[in-house]
Amino acid sequence: MPRVVVLDYGSGNLRSAERALRRVGADVEVTADHRAALAADALVVPGVGAYAACMTGLNAVRGARIIGERLAGGRPVLGICVGMQILFERGVEHGIESAGCGEWPGTVERLHAEVLPHMGWNTVRAAEGSVLFDGLDDDARFYFVHSYGVRKWELVPDSTLKAPLVTWANHGEDFVAAVENGALCATQFHPEKSGDAGAHLLENWLASTR
Repeated sequence: MPRVVVLDYGSGNLRSAERALRRVGADVEVTADHRAALAADALVVPGVGAYAACMTGLNAVRGARIIGERLAGGRPVLGICVGMQILFERGVEHGIESAGCGEWPGTVERLHAEVLPHMGWNTVRAAEGSVLFDGLDDDARFYFVHSYGVRKWELVPDSTLKAPLVTWANHGEDFVAAVENGALCATQFHPEKSGDAGAHLLENWLASTR
């Protein structure tokens, strides 16, 4: 049974994530403890609300350092919703720019859509070769709640490294719905609120961490 820490930094659906991970067979601890987060088989970084507030909370528990140290050792990390957004270089909300963790180049900004927030069920266009979406139908739906996202993928491919797998969705325009990049994975939607499809994705992620 994989040991998973859900990082508690004052933001995110902690108990929903905990229940969803237990449902698919994980031994879950919700904590901000640095040593526990580093020692776990896998780390989940949730997040809801404003980008800047999430970064403030994350920095208070040395979360960016935890993520960086885990990735340096090839240790799995999964970001969810704003927990995905803060993995990018920066976020811009209400004209205020905030620095993110910088694991991926790119900017989180307001989506161009007639109706915001983007709230409810939506399909995705899974990347070819995706592990997260393996075994899921093309019409599988996932639960989104957000007004901001990554509207373009800015990472320049490096021929010496395997390119990240980027999954897209559309609400008014295309935006990044998920990324798979070695030990680092993330989803803009909430797998813990996405029923059987979300459970399947979490199962796939857990299997990939072993």
